[in-house]
Amino acid sequence: MAPEVKVYTTPTCPWCRRVKQFLDDNKITYQSFDVANDKEARAEMVKKSKQLAVPVIDIEGEIIVGFDEKRIREKLNIKR
Repeated sequence: MAPEVKVYTTPTCPWCRRVKQFLDDNKITYQSFDVANDKEARAEMVKKSKQLAVPVIDIEGEIIVGFDEKRIREKLNIKR
């Protein structure tokens, strides 16, 4: 079964685009939330990450702030 992945982003964030492109390139299914326009998603992101920085990636409850490719690869078992 595929892991549950949520990505909290803003439209103007270049790192957010890189995270989503990385996930797309590796055929990882994810839900994307625009925290600039979705107050509920923003509140959920802040509750999980304790901050407003984006991107925030939630992989099965583990929170990764920023595009930390190494950690994302480890959590999703993506080989190089």
